[in-house]
Amino acid sequence: MSFLSPAASPKLPPWKILLVDDEPDIHDITKLTLTRFRLDGRGLTFLHAYTGMEAKEVLAREKDIALVFLDVVMEREDSGLEVARWMRQDLDNQFTRIVLRTGQPGQAPEERVIVNYDINDYKEKTELDRTKLFTTTFAALRAYRDIMKVEEARLQQMHYREGLERVIAASTHIFKQRNLKDFANGLLLQVVALLRLEQSMLLRLRGATAIAGDGAGAYEVLAQIGEETLLTPELMAQLHAAQSNRISKLEGDTYVGYFPNNSGKASLLVLKGVEEISEIDAKLLEIFCSGVAIAFDNILLNQEITDTQAELILRLGDVVESRSHEAGNHVRRMAEVCHVLAKAAGLPDDEVAVLKHAAPMHDIGKIATPDSVLLKPGKLDPEEWEIMKQHPAVGLSILDGSQRPILKAAAVIAHQHHEKYDGTGYPQGLKGEDIHQYARIVAVADVFDALMHKRVYKDAWPVERVTEYLREVSGRHLDPRFVELLIQNMDQALAINERLPD
Repeated sequence: MSFLSPAASPKLPPWKILLVDDEPDIHDITKLTLTRFRLDGRGLTFLHAYTGMEAKEVLAREKDIALVFLDVVMEREDSGLEVARWMRQDLDNQFTRIVLRTGQPGQAPEERVIVNYDINDYKEKTELDRTKLFTTTFAALRAYRDIMKVEEARLQQMHYREGLERVIAASTHIFKQRNLKDFANGLLLQVVALLRLEQSMLLRLRGATAIAGDGAGAYEVLAQIGEETLLTPELMAQLHAAQSNRISKLEGDTYVGYFPNNSGKASLLVLKGVEEISEIDAKLLEIFCSGVAIAFDNILLNQEITDTQAELILRLGDVVESRSHEAGNHVRRMAEVCHVLAKAAGLPDDEVAVLKHAAPMHDIGKIATPDSVLLKPGKLDPEEWEIMKQHPAVGLSILDGSQRPILKAAAVIAHQHHEKYDGTGYPQGLKGEDIHQYARIVAVADVFDALMHKRVYKDAWPVERVTEYLREVSGRHLDPRFVELLIQNMDQALAINERLPD
């Protein structure tokens, strides 16, 4: 589809002509003679300078002067020639046409001037009657028009090439994103940069195949740039139309792009302020957006694989916990608390997600622990304790060797989550930061959840007593940094407990 409005081409402005002459009558006669002049339906507008210095000031200020009628002798005998030299060399203006006019040809002989100065025509004032002035102006402006068309085509080609390079670079960057939110934010940032917009939004349909209801709740906003609320009634109508007709469309200054995918959850890109978008930018955006639907499918497929993997891990964790008579939501609460701690510690988002998904596997090794040991209601004897202490190594043996980030992290956590910060833990006796930070975070979350909830061997502790105990074992059993982060974010941890009760 085209992003360009079907309205007629805008009316072009008149051609700018600069008259440089120290005789006011020459200005008046030139304007009067060319009053009815037209080229391509465009008339003339005149700028005036009466000295070489004034001419330079006007030329420096006005960037689209098509033609200069330039007197030679003004404040000095060569003022006009100096302006011509300055235009081409100092100002680097190679496009404006220069017609030199002189009333004293002996001061600037035609042959020498044409050889030494980059002018386009040379006329004596006495020969410039109405007809010759008209034809001279027509020839000069036509030459300027054709030169500018060539230059515009060159600039468009350069702009298109540079824009295409930006599109490719942007696509390469955002298509590397593995989760939908990062992809959506990256897409919006690149589109806004590409088109120099200030507002945009990326949504997807909540329903699999159709909009459920008529309100904004039918859509999930994945990313937005700009403070203004974009989901106005007018935009909602556009979104409905795009989804119903399965097309992208520009209405007014708002473009809605429709990108269906194989999952049925079509995505919609909203761009505000695009009514003046150039044809080249429109083509660039179409190229950029052509891969969006495929990219969304890939992102969603990857997300589905990750979600499935995480769900299997949770269910396996549930099996282990239920076998040892732990509470059903223990592994879910632990995963959520680990997420809170990892975010508070400033871990990258991808590591936060990996830790959250891997944490439920911390006790996977208990699957091989005999019932006589695992379910013993009383205190374990030394031999039984040695059997129990084997579960971290068993967990490692089950999970080790995978190249999947979640399973690699789960293997480390399963092996190290019973290590203690002071080096008195098992099975390796690791100390301090030799213990992987994932395992240190899991240890804090595990102890917190065990204390906050009832077990066969204890009642739930009040939060004040839990906080006191965490501070007591900080630096010995648990990493003091993560203990402090948990205490600082206790409100979030307690909210998780309320949301996921036993």
